[in-house]
Amino acid sequence: MKVSELAAQPDFSAVTLPDEGREITGVYIGDLLSWVMGRAQADAAWVTIMSNINVVAVASLADTACVVLAEGVTLEDAVKETAQAKGVNVLTSPLPAYDIACRLHSLL
Repeated sequence: MKVSELAAQPDFSAVTLPDEGREITGVYIGDLLSWVMGRAQADAAWVTIMSNINVVAVASLADTACVVLAEGVTLEDAVKETAQAKGVNVLTSPLPAYDIACRLHSLL
């Protein structure tokens, strides 16, 4: 599934989509950034409640397809701008992380 297709699903909306054609091949849930850096697979959708600038750096280093902010978390404008500039796709959803992962699992 492409990131743009996920963004078009009910309960998901785009925050930044600089690489909307990127394929999602798995799911990773985590909020401890150092843990995510070492364990998230490239091309995964990373589900988190973290929203600081370090999320953009970790997503870039881990080469995730996108970040999905759970529970309605949003990004400050400066973080959005950095994500856009660094090519990091970010989506948001009002759903809890578990529900997002279940939905992604059924879509992949």
